[in-house]
Amino acid sequence: MPLEGRKLAFRYDRDRWLFRGFDIRVDEGEIVGLAGPSGWGKTTIGRLLAGYDKPGEGEVLLDGKPLPPQGCCPVQLVFQHPEKAVNPRMRMRRILSEGWKPDPAFRAAIGIADEWLERFPGELSGGELQRFCIARALGPQTRYLIADEMTTMLDAVTQAQLWRFVLDVAAERRLGLLVVSHERKLLERLCSRVIELQ
Repeated sequence: MPLEGRKLAFRYDRDRWLFRGFDIRVDEGEIVGLAGPSGWGKTTIGRLLAGYDKPGEGEVLLDGKPLPPQGCCPVQLVFQHPEKAVNPRMRMRRILSEGWKPDPAFRAAIGIADEWLERFPGELSGGELQRFCIARALGPQTRYLIADEMTTMLDAVTQAQLWRFVLDVAAERRLGLLVVSHERKLLERLCSRVIELQ
């Protein structure tokens, strides 16, 4: 069953609508791209679909039902800036276990070194920290992953490693992916279709 946003609308306070009447659908096992200029609502759409924000109008449905209000959400969002998605006062072992406890083989596959587990977020590079955020988001309950400019700030080698890992997990588990990016070449390479905000 799909992840759907039906007739979504959003605005900040009483400002003008950022978008209105927006429909989006991602099926299990499908990789969909979301493109558009900065400031047009790509990140906001991702946040709505993951349940971080509520739409001013419309609804978000998973299997035809609203997202669960409590517990681990089956729709996970990975942000562009990993340092904003973690508590700087918590060690990485605890941060990683907020969602689930991946085994050593999973950690090794995504490139998480065991010695990083006892470090604080400020002691890791952006690429190292993003590996934790991606691993945390790929718990057993996850059915859809929203990657919001997930690797934009990273070097080309790290980008390729992380995308290869995510695509392998998605194929194995038939996860639906929504790839939010302004990089057209990346979207054309990864996605079966691309939604362009205009």
